[in-house]
Amino acid sequence: MTAVACGIDIGGSGIKGARVDLDTGEFVGDRIRIPTPQSATPDAVAEVCRQLVEGLGISANVPVGVAFPAPIVHGTVPFIANLDESWAGTDVNELMQRHLGRPVTALNDADAAGLAEVAFGAAKGVSGTVIVTTLGTGIGSAIIVDGTLVPNTELGHLEIDGYDAEKRASSGQRELQDLSWKKWAKRLQRYYSHLEMLFSPDLFVVGGGVSKKHDKFLPRLELKAPIVPAQLLNTAGIVGAAYQASRAAQQ
Repeated sequence: MTAVACGIDIGGSGIKGARVDLDTGEFVGDRIRIPTPQSATPDAVAEVCRQLVEGLGISANVPVGVAFPAPIVHGTVPFIANLDESWAGTDVNELMQRHLGRPVTALNDADAAGLAEVAFGAAKGVSGTVIVTTLGTGIGSAIIVDGTLVPNTELGHLEIDGYDAEKRASSGQRELQDLSWKKWAKRLQRYYSHLEMLFSPDLFVVGGGVSKKHDKFLPRLELKAPIVPAQLLNTAGIVGAAYQASRAAQQ
């Protein structure tokens, strides 16, 4: 595996990039952040990615991966919520290769975070099925089985008790409804119990900003599988994108 790869994490407010050491999962040098263009069209966002790669001094032989805030099906965005609607139907790999002048590997941002936790974080060395969830405004998810990603899972949109799961159990809803940690944990219990019934995972990893306060809610959950906080937090998208790009370069 290549020693260093570049990861780019595209978000609604900022686009971040860094070089990643593939032995440790740590950044090599500084992370660069450029605000997401107000009109976040494919060409405008790709141009920012080009500026990031140029600013990081990425040589032609270094793999580049992009974590993207939507499903990526065979390189293409089927639908989009967080950026300009013109992204729907866009082949992200082809777009980025055209702007950056090199092969690029794109994947969903939650999938990138999940891969990062398996390769370098809380799930490193765990065999079997790992489910990584990110608790934020919604609920992102990634399923990795013995190191192989099952892409584009949307487990935050499972219907549970007649509700879209993330409309009840996300961190955003906890804040919006001013729920106590105890009340929110009851909703999380219902959510993770349902996931456990469906997938019988060997490990749950919980990410998102609220995972910094994991001691407030994770100990309240009773599951068969261990459930632990994520370790990479804000670096996970960049690290996972770089890791996946390196793996793709080896194929």
